Amino acid sequence: MNTIELKKSFHILIDSIDNENLLINFYDILKKRASAKESKLWKNLTIEDQKELLLALEESDNPENLIGHEEMKKKHQKWL
Repeated sequence: MNTIELKKSFHILIDSIDNENLLINFYDILKKRASAKESKLWKNLTIEDQKELLLALEESDNPENLIGHEEMKKKHQKWL
């Protein structure tokens, strides 16, 4: 898929979404990625690792996916 086709597909996808929260999240992610300078660390990651990190970032926006500090300390006590 070339750049023009990819942009067209993005527009079609965005136009098909009616969920405002999803659009806001999508916008925020793209805005951050577009304005961020790629670091040496990021460039050294595999594409799969980069995708995993971006997914983790997206999932961290959902409060249901988060746990409290005390619970985290209990869970990882053996390493503290």
